[in-house]
Amino acid sequence: MPVKMIRLKSIEARRYTEPDKVPQPLRIDHNITVLNISPSKNKTSSVEFQYTANYGSVGMIRMEGNLVIEDREARKVAEMWRTSRKMPDRLATVIHNAIIHACLTEAVFIARDLNLPPPIPFPQIKIGKPPKEEGPEVA
Repeated sequence: MPVKMIRLKSIEARRYTEPDKVPQPLRIDHNITVLNISPSKNKTSSVEFQYTANYGSVGMIRMEGNLVIEDREARKVAEMWRTSRKMPDRLATVIHNAIIHACLTEAVFIARDLNLPPPIPFPQIKIGKPPKEEGPEVA
């Protein structure tokens, strides 16, 4: 079930506080909401979504868009969504991963422009010997 296309249709980002007034530690919450799944032509469905990176009282980044998935059961999935607001787990995994990959990439650049921390943790590099672990000696 490949994702054929993903397109953002709106981006909203705000910074609420000055950069020197950021509380430590800062918690960044991510939320993905599937708004609608509708059948398209042939074996495809269109999925409308919203992604939000919430920086609490510091700021937020919100994106809306849609993606097109191709699956032999696309119409059945769209009907299931219309009636119960549920989708099969395998489809939910594909959709959420595609959204997070597309939106996190954009959110990193938007966060930089607003002087917000990136919404993903950067790897920490430590050079030198690791600290010696203290513990009981075993003979």
